[in-house]
Amino acid sequence: MTDDSTATLAALRAGLGADPLWDFALAFYARPGVEAACLCLQDEAGIDVCELLWHCWLYRHGLTLSEEPPELEAIRRWQRSVTQSLRDLRRQLKAEAARSPGIADVRRRIQQAELDAERETLQRLQCLAQQAEQLTPLPANDPGLEISLASRWKLQKKAQLLAAQTLEYRLDPL
Repeated sequence: MTDDSTATLAALRAGLGADPLWDFALAFYARPGVEAACLCLQDEAGIDVCELLWHCWLYRHGLTLSEEPPELEAIRRWQRSVTQSLRDLRRQLKAEAARSPGIADVRRRIQQAELDAERETLQRLQCLAQQAEQLTPLPANDPGLEISLASRWKLQKKAQLLAAQTLEYRLDPL
């Protein structure tokens, strides 16, 4: 790495601390079409929404991964064992919650625990981004977020590509 690219990377990383991933995720997810796009990619392509939002956040800051950091696997295990379990349980209770106020209350508590688990995931991903050696500035000839996501997760179905396109369209530059 040259002195210029090291300085550029340092400047880009500095922006990560000023724009917490959790705050970005809440604001971005609330934009029209983003929730539906994220859930489409989660349900149809098996992409973890927190990891997807992390890549969007990195991209917004002009950063990408040259390769996956080894520490990412521990975060994925957390998502599978904790967050996914809570999500599955919440979804299982949906029909019953419609008929029972008590079950509805339990379901709301599970949903809050799921949100807390996702917040923990996002905090771990932010820490990883601030330390990962595999983080690099976007190349000058970057093809865009849609192509980057499609390439990373080998998206091919029209609905998945449209979801990635929606994310790019809704992502504000800094």
